[in-house]
Amino acid sequence: MGVIQEFKKFALRGNVIDMAVGIIIGAAFTSVVKSLVDDVLMPPIGLLTGRVAFKDQAWTIAAGGSKATINYGNFVTNLISFIIVAWAVFMLVKAMNIAEKKLRFGEQPPEDTPPPPEDVLLLREIRDELKRRPG
Repeated sequence: MGVIQEFKKFALRGNVIDMAVGIIIGAAFTSVVKSLVDDVLMPPIGLLTGRVAFKDQAWTIAAGGSKATINYGNFVTNLISFIIVAWAVFMLVKAMNIAEKKLRFGEQPPEDTPPPPEDVLLLREIRDELKRRPG
């Protein structure tokens, strides 16, 4: 199998397409969270810190004629964005785990589940016998 054919097989797998959709939605979600943090949450925080843009807050360190800045305002802004995205992903995974537990098919019921009534067992036997018969 050539490299091109192998790549086609890989790229057209369902998991790769699902992953691509997830990345696209994640990028869009990240931009929404960034706007939420930059445009909604940080202005009141900036107001509390003296009416300056919080993102521009920094400490300047001078040593030997050189200056360096520690941009703590930008760091805090990005940290808040990360916490919001991490919380949303956590809630999504938690919801998926709950849904998976509720929607499991083909698994045996727990051992404490009582056996089905006799008529249900008899109907299952009849169904299975009819499936085995030809035509």
